[in-house]
Amino acid sequence: MKILITGGAGYVGSAALRHLAKEGHEVLAYDNLVEGHPKAVGAGRLVVGDIADTDLLTDTLKEFGADAVMHFAAATNVGESVERPDYHYGNNVGGTLSLLNAMRAAEVKRMLFSSTCATYGMTVRDEMDEDTPQDPFSPYARSKLTVEWMIRDFAHAYGMGFTLLRYFNASGADPSGEFGEYHDPETHIIPLVLETALGKREIIKIFGTDYPTPDGTCIRDYVHINDLASAHRLAIEATTPDTAEVFNIGTGQGQSVMDIITACEKVTGLKIPQEITERRPGDPPMLVADPTKLKSQLGWEPQYTSIEDTIATAWAWHQKYPDGYEGPRRITDTPG
Repeated sequence: MKILITGGAGYVGSAALRHLAKEGHEVLAYDNLVEGHPKAVGAGRLVVGDIADTDLLTDTLKEFGADAVMHFAAATNVGESVERPDYHYGNNVGGTLSLLNAMRAAEVKRMLFSSTCATYGMTVRDEMDEDTPQDPFSPYARSKLTVEWMIRDFAHAYGMGFTLLRYFNASGADPSGEFGEYHDPETHIIPLVLETALGKREIIKIFGTDYPTPDGTCIRDYVHINDLASAHRLAIEATTPDTAEVFNIGTGQGQSVMDIITACEKVTGLKIPQEITERRPGDPPMLVADPTKLKSQLGWEPQYTSIEDTIATAWAWHQKYPDGYEGPRRITDTPG
């Protein structure tokens, strides 16, 4: 298949792009590089453009001869979405409207959308399946749910097939150590803890230890980036112009904040300084996937089932590239 990947220079989008290319698909990244990195695309092809540019998107889809679109491009900083909802709705909802119109103009009938478990909001369940009620808490999550409904409506009206993937906490790095997670500012716990291990941060903050969980800290489901990529490939291969599907992507296992810090200390061999502070508003106590449907219908199985193995790949990346894609490669590894 020929697959256009919006946000193809980002963390998850680039991993999907590289995996698809290895599996024999022809891929093209489309990214405005506000948060993406050309180096993350690897040897793949990249068109620099904004998804708000409907004409450029349409021309790109036609010239590439796209069979399908994987849509990752989005603003994803939850805290920023509270302060700047105009930016998040404009980018995530407005940008997707532009993309859907471009797909109509180019007669591309298959779409995979990178959604999020954040659309489930504060719903409390031990494991979340696809029928879990959606009650998003932040503007970011509400924008993602809005896009889900936009895609459904366009598909119904204009004869398009779609698959929505709601995934949990993307984590880890490519085992080669050459591709990994780099955001500015960084908000995800594993890179934050590893940056603390590297001495780039003085301390890692733990937001609340009084949640109704075994150790009092929030629990999340951490799925390795390569396992996410394989799920995206299986999903797009199964998507036809008549498809209307939703899948959760997660391991079905939860780790608490303290579990992550302990695992990082074990992987790095370093003591990581920490500070307990107040809860952040809107943090659900537990978000763990029920991936039964993805496994049974598409045959997906995660290869990374140990959080320590996932963290080890992230640690290899952070040691080589302590300043991310923008900084020099470190030849001498950090101890640990």
